[in-house]
Amino acid sequence: MKKIIVTGCNGQLGRAINVKYGNNTDIELVNTDVGELDITDIDKTIEFVRQVKPYAVINCAAHTAVDACETDVDNAYKINAIGPRNLSIAARETGAKLMHISTDYVFAGDASEPYIEFDTPDPQGMYGKTKLAGEHFVEQFAKDYFIVRTAWLYGDGKNFVKTMLRLSETKDEIGVVKDQVGSPTSTLELVKIMDTLIWTENYGLFHGTCEGVCSWADFATEIFRLAGKNTKVKGITTEEYNAPGKRPAYSVLDNYMLRLTCGYIAADWQKALTEYIRQLA
Repeated sequence: MKKIIVTGCNGQLGRAINVKYGNNTDIELVNTDVGELDITDIDKTIEFVRQVKPYAVINCAAHTAVDACETDVDNAYKINAIGPRNLSIAARETGAKLMHISTDYVFAGDASEPYIEFDTPDPQGMYGKTKLAGEHFVEQFAKDYFIVRTAWLYGDGKNFVKTMLRLSETKDEIGVVKDQVGSPTSTLELVKIMDTLIWTENYGLFHGTCEGVCSWADFATEIFRLAGKNTKVKGITTEEYNAPGKRPAYSVLDNYMLRLTCGYIAADWQKALTEYIRQLA
């Protein structure tokens, strides 16, 4: 039986991993959140991983509150950079594979075509900067690792889809940003990508998102259409939204390395969203 440590197990992705492997008798998931394992503590992290002796460590833990990262800088670096460093050291020492989840926010967002893994990161906000630092630590300290950048994630938990559906219960019209585009990605689709990699020695940096492109306003419109809601979407600008943390205007990731190295094509974002809405219903 292969043991897999999952950090951030109570988050959307952690829950999706448990759906994927929960009934697999060949796999034992060792689920941890901050209460069970403080990944920012090097000694505790090494001790924990030594005791478990896992086949792999999947790091879903992250400080993902984009606006809060602008002021909560120390914690953002601790969780998004120091944590991955500690897990990398522990995984290397015990011979475990490390799968680390990163983000589209490592890019500036000023491109006009999808970013591939060979494009140069240039994060504009603290969330992206701290996540990029985490990637660098994984590359520096881990031996057998997969870094998977994803974007616009939704699953079992608090997310954009559920927020839109909740707001539609009381509002006839909702203002949604129209000048930021990306690829909405279901956690279940991301877990399929992760599953394609984790049993292999196809190590390195990968992009892992659903196929296709839309704006947040387009995304909301499709959510309401699929859910049978009459709520109208009013497109607003990033400037009008006026959030503290800078968001990339264009954060479309091309799963170039997945296609190149294993011929993997992810589901289209609309197909994945249709399945998600069906399950919610």
